[in-house]
Amino acid sequence: MSTLVAALVAAALTVTVLMTGTALVARRVGRLAVVDVVWGAGFVLVAAVAAVVATIGEAAGDAAGAGTQARRWLLVLLVAVWGGRLAWHIRARAHGLLGPGETPPEDPRYAALMDGRPFSYAVTRVFVTQGVAMLVVALPVVVGVAVAVPESSWERWPILLGLVVWAVGLTLEAVGDAQLAAYKEIPKPERPPVLETGLWAWTRHPNYFGDATVWWGLWLVGGLGSGWVTGLATLVAPVAMTYVLAFATGARLLEREMMRRPGYPEYAARTSMFVPRPPRRAG
Repeated sequence: MSTLVAALVAAALTVTVLMTGTALVARRVGRLAVVDVVWGAGFVLVAAVAAVVATIGEAAGDAAGAGTQARRWLLVLLVAVWGGRLAWHIRARAHGLLGPGETPPEDPRYAALMDGRPFSYAVTRVFVTQGVAMLVVALPVVVGVAVAVPESSWERWPILLGLVVWAVGLTLEAVGDAQLAAYKEIPKPERPPVLETGLWAWTRHPNYFGDATVWWGLWLVGGLGSGWVTGLATLVAPVAMTYVLAFATGARLLEREMMRRPGYPEYAARTSMFVPRPPRRAG
């Protein structure tokens, strides 16, 4: 299992270097929100580095710890599609808010977090915290690229199911983001006070729910697809991602601001916060 250990160590070192560099850039430009762009791209880097280390281990003859080539690079591809899209979307969203020569404003979440505190406070609360979260969430992918697929065909069903779950999650996330972008393109005088059409009629946060669903799919492919033991050992990853998106820094935190907007409390009363379901009837 030396390949698995090497892949885990490589992932930890990658996250450490990445978050250190991100902290330095954030301090230079004066915006903590750069970490949001790095979030998606960072998973791509971790998956690629772990896959390369696993491939080297396999070439060195560590058959016991080497993963199956097809699934290894499939996992890298799945993470790259998800992470690349997310990083580009966040970057494009930030630039879309700017006029010529304008500096991107700090994300309100980070502005409230800092509230006059020194940058050293952000090192622990933002960069170290997100680095640890990234490493935990990436566990099914790192394990999946380094551990061989079980020989029994029955044990391979999680991989096929995971692909379906991943595709559903990515579709929900991408369509939700696209619908929100189209809504924001409407001039304010003509724009409805709340977006409540399309996926947004079924859940107040289809992008966050889709994001969580993607990682349940990756857990099926990489974690449970490596066997029941690794599946249980890496279950913390999709659970942690879902909790963060629904109750920590994602939907729940955003709701505090959104509830102040006209029409949003009424919208919230008839629309699920996270898991999609048909909207309740008025009254």
